[in-house]
Amino acid sequence: MENINPIENLMQATMDNVKNMLKVDTVVGDPIYTPDGITLVPISRVSVGFGGGGVEFTAKKIGGDRPYGGGNATGVKIEPIGFLVIKEGVIRMINVTPPANNTVDRLIDLVPQVMDKVDSFIEKQKNAT
Repeated sequence: MENINPIENLMQATMDNVKNMLKVDTVVGDPIYTPDGITLVPISRVSVGFGGGGVEFTAKKIGGDRPYGGGNATGVKIEPIGFLVIKEGVIRMINVTPPANNTVDRLIDLVPQVMDKVDSFIEKQKNAT
């Protein structure tokens, strides 16, 4: 007889349900197309907490396995953080979260805008020559 702890089955079933619930579409939503040619892509942050436990009692049932008690808990938080706005090949991020509160977060927020400006500058230089 295989010695499988009942907590393994309980935890595996819970994790399978969490996997089915959380997909890539949860973080990067379906694009929204507007009549004026703008595409909006919703972006979310997903946080997951997971825990479980159980106990196998020492007394055996007559002709059976030891009694077992256990449980699992899972918490999922989905928080919208912004939209990617795509217009005429230019991509911008519009945040719906509070503004960055430290220098590193501010720099990360500015990267897409800086990249767009660098691309624009390079294009202008190519066209000038």
